[in-house]
Formats: sequence, C-alpha cells, structure tokens
Amino acid sequence: MVNAIVVIILVAITSAVVCYLVRAKKRGDKCIGCPYAKQCGSKCNVGCNGHSRDGHNRAS
Repeated sequence: MVNAIVVIILVAITSAVVCYLVRAKKRGDKCIGCPYAKQCGSKCNVGCNGHSRDGHNRAS
C-alpha cells in the first residue's frame, strides 16, 4: 500500500512538471529554467550566467 502511494505521488509530481514545461513552451519562453527568460529573449543561449543579480543581461 505504501509503495502505491509513493508511486502516485511521483506520477503527480512528474505530471505537474511536464504540464509546466508544455505551458512555458506555448507561452514562448526561450529558457524555461532561467528566471530571466522573459527579459533575455533569444539571447538566453548564453545561459543564466549571462545575467547579473539585478536582472539586467550582461550579454547585451
């Protein structure tokens, strides 16, 4: 019974992550894991290290 509960919880978490990723791609986010994804546009291929702490893109 405990194993079934753990499996259900893992499936729920995995489903939530997949739904989040699908919605983010539909919104047009370029780098989903980057907190500055909406600010950097297509320049996010430099990674999140290209951003300073105050939210401005160092790459531009």
